[in-house]
Amino acid sequence: MSTPLHQDIGQGTTLIDCLLHRPALAACYLVRDGEELALIDCGTNHSIPQILGAIEDSGAAPEQVRWIIPTHVHLDHAGGAGRLMQRCVNATLVTHPKGVPHMIDPSRLQAGATAVYGEAAFARDFGDLEPIPEARCIAAEDGQSFSLGSRPLRFIHTPGHANHHGCILDAHSGYLFTGDTFGLGYPELATPSPYIVATTTPVAFDPDAWEQSLDRLLALGPSAVCLTHFGRYGHPADLAPMLRESIRAHAEIALREEANPPEGREERLHKAVEHLLIDGAVAHSGLPREQVTALLGDDVTLNAQGLAVWLARRAKRRQNQANA
Repeated sequence: MSTPLHQDIGQGTTLIDCLLHRPALAACYLVRDGEELALIDCGTNHSIPQILGAIEDSGAAPEQVRWIIPTHVHLDHAGGAGRLMQRCVNATLVTHPKGVPHMIDPSRLQAGATAVYGEAAFARDFGDLEPIPEARCIAAEDGQSFSLGSRPLRFIHTPGHANHHGCILDAHSGYLFTGDTFGLGYPELATPSPYIVATTTPVAFDPDAWEQSLDRLLALGPSAVCLTHFGRYGHPADLAPMLRESIRAHAEIALREEANPPEGREERLHKAVEHLLIDGAVAHSGLPREQVTALLGDDVTLNAQGLAVWLARRAKRRQNQANA
């Protein structure tokens, strides 16, 4: 039995709303083949009731979860992994090699996020992160496949949004679970057609690597992309140009800012990203600006912060080269 919190999207796959901040912001995906289950992304600790409810409604039990596969270890994708692994006692966690150490010892993740959000907001949105025993973790090689019943789930390294990002191809369905690599696509903005934009959150935005990752993904010929933010979209090749344009537009905003003094940079970046995302979404969807701002306001802030970090990394690299 499906509910608004989880819906069957075909091919043995269920979309689960993680209920982060609001409905239809962050999803994870339950894939079933025979008696085996896999979870791709897992939201935060507060998402676990929705996940367990979806497992129960599918007629299965947490003990049948074989794989928990965060696309990357940002907290909206992997914050609940440790506590979920405690409930899914037969599961193995699979993620990018650069992400596995943070799953085994999440103290740095928690400290960094607490510094950004503050203790009260961190507790409200994420809860304490739980470590996962090293013996229950696998660092996925690029292209490595993991069997789920009769279907292989293939983990593909896709840097660009994060340097430890991976996407998962279900060879049975052709569904490609893209985390943040295929951008943001909120359903409220998908009329008359999907509105797909980049998410450049701190700290590892790399536009060139991102476009190369998109090339790799599209070469796989997926039947659909399943975004964490948010939902399944068909015809990925038709949507990719919009995402590429957004990646390039974000990079151009940052590069235009690069020659300016640091004073006021954060405000200028925020204003430019707001124009790009909010004005673009209003023009695309026809929704009132206040509604669009409510949907994308946090993304504007995070994207601007990510561009500032990218500029700081570029400046440090130039300095290191000058000192070499």
